[in-house]
Amino acid sequence: MDLDGDGKRDILSGSYSRQDEAMAGLFQVLRGQKDGNFKPAEPLQGTDEKPLIIPVEKENWIENICTRPFAVDWNGDGNLDLVVGNFAGTFYLFKGEGKGKFAPMPDKIMVGDRPLKIDGHHSDPFVVDWDGDGDLDLLSGSSDGGVQWAENRAGRGKLPQLERFQSLIERGPQFDYGQILQEKDLKGAAGCTRIWVDDVNSDGKLDLLVGDLVTLVSPADKISSEQFKQKFADWQQSVSEVSKLMNSTAGSEEKRIEAQKRFQELYNKRSEFMKEDRTGFVWLYLQK
Repeated sequence: MDLDGDGKRDILSGSYSRQDEAMAGLFQVLRGQKDGNFKPAEPLQGTDEKPLIIPVEKENWIENICTRPFAVDWNGDGNLDLVVGNFAGTFYLFKGEGKGKFAPMPDKIMVGDRPLKIDGHHSDPFVVDWDGDGDLDLLSGSSDGGVQWAENRAGRGKLPQLERFQSLIERGPQFDYGQILQEKDLKGAAGCTRIWVDDVNSDGKLDLLVGDLVTLVSPADKISSEQFKQKFADWQQSVSEVSKLMNSTAGSEEKRIEAQKRFQELYNKRSEFMKEDRTGFVWLYLQK
């Protein structure tokens, strides 16, 4: 998108950085150049010339991290605003002041007197007229998987008034750690979904591209499925015993250090009987 109105495309992203001895979600922008390349990423600043940051609230500090920005003219004044998500699953609005400038203090997006929030964590905003009624709706992925939709009831040209989230795509199956899982077993998006909306097949209907995160698990070479199950059960029992020792307040510091060492050894030992591939896929859901 052209964030600052100079006719060149920019790239906008959330990030996870340390600010004033605390973790904070910043917004990074890579500004486009005439030759089609981009300048190095830099923190997006407010009109106070300080990095845009969601204010920290002691009782809910996780709203400050893992931010996800989406640039859109939310209030219809002709300037791009930022609708942003975070780890807590809520949403904030940084109002645009024109030419890529934004008010330093955001407003929390509400439903009545309560914050708008997805089911799960890691709100992932995508603002679009999903139902074709002329106003802007809000879609989001989630740590739990699936895709959620908050419908705008305000009408064309009015400041959005969102309903609570409803499910567009139900969360996928949940897999237990250590469960044998291969790519052929997957039938749809798993957890930690991130979304993009577009008319992929040019039929006049908006479709959903959904990225996910999943860990594929299989037995190590020369290990049968039955052997794997037994070895994993024994390994899990050993991990449980060491974890209890690590978390125990009794005993000496020397014993706790020894337990931590043993835990690391067990963690590394998984490769003797298990292959893991922490990966993700992109799924296409065509709207009917």
